[in-house]
Amino acid sequence: MIPWLLDSDPALRWQVERDLAHEPPEVWEATRARIATEGFGARLLAHQDPDGQWAGGAFFPAGFTGQEDGQPWTATTWSLNTLREWGMDAGVLRGTAELLAENSRWEYDDLPYWGGEVDCCINAWTLANGLWLGADVTSLASWFPEHRQPDGGWNCEWVSGSRRSSVHSTLNSLKGLLAFDIATGGTAASHASRRSGEEYLLERGLFRRLSTGSVIAPWTTVFAYPFRWFYDVLNAADYFREAALHDGTAPDPRMAEAVELIRAARQPDGTWLQAHRHSGRVWFKVDVAAGEPSKWLTLYGSRVLNWWDSAV
Repeated sequence: MIPWLLDSDPALRWQVERDLAHEPPEVWEATRARIATEGFGARLLAHQDPDGQWAGGAFFPAGFTGQEDGQPWTATTWSLNTLREWGMDAGVLRGTAELLAENSRWEYDDLPYWGGEVDCCINAWTLANGLWLGADVTSLASWFPEHRQPDGGWNCEWVSGSRRSSVHSTLNSLKGLLAFDIATGGTAASHASRRSGEEYLLERGLFRRLSTGSVIAPWTTVFAYPFRWFYDVLNAADYFREAALHDGTAPDPRMAEAVELIRAARQPDGTWLQAHRHSGRVWFKVDVAAGEPSKWLTLYGSRVLNWWDSAV
């Protein structure tokens, strides 16, 4: 399986080398450096506008009216998320933070880009992207403790009156807070908020309702790459893997049932299949069609199981 995974784009290959093949840093760092000059990374960089944005917009492309099929994934925030998650060296995007500060405004209330807006998922991505690119996003780090729900997580619909957390919003918020803790060491407030959000998901075993124990929804165990803003137990488990490695902690046993669902989805040949593609405009496709073995999902699934099994 590893030779199959290594025959891939540098954005994926370097992670296989580091996390599954356990190559020395000089090997995977050399592969990661190629993201900027070949394959997916170079193609996505080529679509950046002279003003620092992608597709002329912060969260939606310029001219988006909501009439097309699915949410478009081409605008600035989605492009930055993708390049960061692929491991692009921030130095390649030198000057982008300043260009976005000058030229990019949120579609919500025309707010300045690096100040974020009211959606916790958007603010989490902006926090992580700003830390990566060297923008001043300190105000966003303190936004999350102030907007946590009473049950410990977050919900992007809080501005419309929601007082209950969402697994989607909570996971995305946690990723932003983890990026902050990794980059800066964090604060007492960020640590407490991250623990609270993690507890919200762990109390539910990552996929069950706290009130009844029933499965939250079928989509919790349906895996599709890219993950985008969508929640599933593989996406969540990989967050907990990264958080545990940063914190120096063991896997939480409350994840056991979710991990076994991930294991059950593994095919006899060791791969995971793509369930579907999230609809919406893209610059180009980065993974296989539904029903085919996905190298991206196989990377995520394999490293989650390796992490979990090594601690048992």
